[in-house]
Amino acid sequence: MKQVLYVDDAASMRKLVNLVLQNHYQVTLASNGVEGLEKIQQQDFDVIISDVNMPIMDGLGFLEALRQLERSRFTPVLMLTTEASPELKMRGRELGATGWIVKPFDPEKLPSLIERACS
Repeated sequence: MKQVLYVDDAASMRKLVNLVLQNHYQVTLASNGVEGLEKIQQQDFDVIISDVNMPIMDGLGFLEALRQLERSRFTPVLMLTTEASPELKMRGRELGATGWIVKPFDPEKLPSLIERACS
């Protein structure tokens, strides 16, 4: 079963994404970028999904730090966020984001987006 790390400060979103993915993937949850980096030090993931706006370390800072680590340099990263500005999406791409999903998202499509990112 593929390993997914989901990083979001909103407990309701963590619960929703876990509910949507738990039958397809082994899901690990983190509430901010620093916690996400700690999880990455403990295990490898097949895909990482992250919010952008979070306290302590936001999603773009998290993405930038991820790409500096050997074990996650090439791991697909999907940004799942309310942010939709072209500038922010471009910044995400520059930092190594694999894809950008705008909230609210279609829960039924999330597993196929993950599979596409992993292929």
